[in-house]
Amino acid sequence: MTNRKLRSAAMALSAAALSLSLAACGSSGPAGTAVSADSATMWGLTGGNQPVMQQSVDAWNTAHSDQTIKLDFFANDAYKTKVRTAVGAGQGPTFIYGWGGGVLKSYVDAGQVTDLTDFLKENPDVADRYLPSILENGKIDGKMYAVPNNNVQPVVLYFNKEVFEKIGAQPPKTWDELMALVPKFKEAGVAPFSLGGQSKWPDLMWLEYLVDRIGGPEVFANIAADKPGAWSDPAVKEALTKIQELVDAGGFISGFSSIAADSNADQALLYTGKAAMVLQGGWIYQGMKKDAAEFVSSGKLGFTTFPTVAGGKGDPANVVGNPSNFWSISSKATDSQKKAALEYIKDGMFTEADTQALIDSGAVPVTTGIESKLAASPDKDFLTFVYSMAKDAPDFTMSWDQALSPAQGDAMLSNLDQIFLQKISPEQFIDTMNATIGK
Repeated sequence: MTNRKLRSAAMALSAAALSLSLAACGSSGPAGTAVSADSATMWGLTGGNQPVMQQSVDAWNTAHSDQTIKLDFFANDAYKTKVRTAVGAGQGPTFIYGWGGGVLKSYVDAGQVTDLTDFLKENPDVADRYLPSILENGKIDGKMYAVPNNNVQPVVLYFNKEVFEKIGAQPPKTWDELMALVPKFKEAGVAPFSLGGQSKWPDLMWLEYLVDRIGGPEVFANIAADKPGAWSDPAVKEALTKIQELVDAGGFISGFSSIAADSNADQALLYTGKAAMVLQGGWIYQGMKKDAAEFVSSGKLGFTTFPTVAGGKGDPANVVGNPSNFWSISSKATDSQKKAALEYIKDGMFTEADTQALIDSGAVPVTTGIESKLAASPDKDFLTFVYSMAKDAPDFTMSWDQALSPAQGDAMLSNLDQIFLQKISPEQFIDTMNATIGK
């Protein structure tokens, strides 16, 4: 596995008043097992890995009636708001689902998560199950505060092969080729790109890849390191300008700012042929495999890497996205909740059944020794593509909204939304973001 650099920035988490008004999109207590008042609590996300997580917890609860886990699910956007508020008030779940990076750093600085360093030293089999470079992303200031809990998730350019065949085109390898496809798809009555703009974070995938392709990973490394004026790097302005040029050209589906990624509406536009392409995380393959099985199994779904940019410094093999999701253990949990959580991490996660269930769902587990399992899967083309993307990437940059501090990440998404809506200029975005450095 090649070395990959994690970009993160420090910021202490401000205490917030606890507000738990956001409703869970789904919940489940232990299957067939009574939930005690002191059961460990776990919050997960609805979507691709939900059935696998539920299966894992149910199996654990059946075998460990004295160490049960109460599992609740939330939609992505609602979860991110809810968990930050709850953790900030010292009332987070026992298992804190996260992405690592600056958000995890803020929890560490606030003393809200448990140091797992000694636990991993005492249980080397746990550490050894993970791809080393993925496990490293749970480390803050030389100590481990989180362990990976699911699959590697690079951002992928998906395309509808039937729509491409309709206009006799090939997936773009360069930015110029991408721009040249826009009028051709529009003439054919198809949106060039789907985009879940209402959720805002899908917008970020465009900025992340363009900045990398234009200026290389060092540009964001400087931003994450809080270097004064780091957002003024010319690569940022060029990337923002290219995004607005793509918007001007009609590159995104009409009404993209009203499309929610949480409901999978953006991927539905791809497999129904209303959009030719979508730039999204590796995790949406699971959703399409479930919701559009024929589209996926018949080979109509294509996938490739993000295009190069002429004169750019970034390696075309560089990847952005999520190395994995992670479990941290709340420092505010009771001793019995912490004990149950650590026992689950040691013996309940990545069992043979769980690992195979992840692969069957269309995901690449972040564990070692899975090559033969991936090769045996009916989804082997996609799975081996994703595995190779991650394994061979000279640099795998974590999603910026997670790598940065919560305050910086929120400001970035809000202002990037304004870029896509063309309500602010690249210069205004840059000035605003430079003002967040060090906050």
